[in-house]
Amino acid sequence: MNGVHDMGGLQGFGPVVAEAQEPLFHADWERRALALTLAMGATGQWNIDLSRSARESLPPAVYLGSSYYAIWLRAMEQLMRERGLADAEELQDGRMRTPARPVARVLRAEAVDAALARGAPTERPAPAPARFAVGQQVRARNMHPIGHTRLPRYVRGHTGTIVLVHGAHVFADVHASQPLPPFPEQPHWLYTVVFDARELWGPEADATVQVSVDAWEPYLEVPA
Repeated sequence: MNGVHDMGGLQGFGPVVAEAQEPLFHADWERRALALTLAMGATGQWNIDLSRSARESLPPAVYLGSSYYAIWLRAMEQLMRERGLADAEELQDGRMRTPARPVARVLRAEAVDAALARGAPTERPAPAPARFAVGQQVRARNMHPIGHTRLPRYVRGHTGTIVLVHGAHVFADVHASQPLPPFPEQPHWLYTVVFDARELWGPEADATVQVSVDAWEPYLEVPA
């Protein structure tokens, strides 16, 4: 989707300023927001791509006016409301009014470290031979899907070079297309594509800059 979240290459937002010695969390509530996100993700009510899609779907003024973890919280609240896990009043005052609904899994405190170390691998058996190879030039399709996508808007229609082939992975666009489990995976080959800055932004861009983007095979085509 062409949402406000896809800000790469846009003017008017100022430079990205790195914070020296930045702490992991700037406030205690951010730590809790991360914990809640992990705990609710582990229930199996949604997947990581549905979480991303929920964040991307926030109203532009809300998204731009919210900090990083505030965006996470607002998206999680939306996902919970949609699935009947909490209503607006409960989220507002923190008082449970309806009985808790059963969930597929519960992430308990003693299992968190092991779960984070294990991760959730997305590599799957390849459905077909890879269409592209390292060193090959490809063009990012000029696509504008309504739903979730991981192809940045600023590379669409531009030509780059494949530098890595990662194997077949769960295709994010399809993974976020169904709101309830079982979630479709439709794995596709995943590539790292390098674009020259001048290819993306014209002759005024820094000729020494390159941008790497991980792109699934359906995002790419052979240049004309």
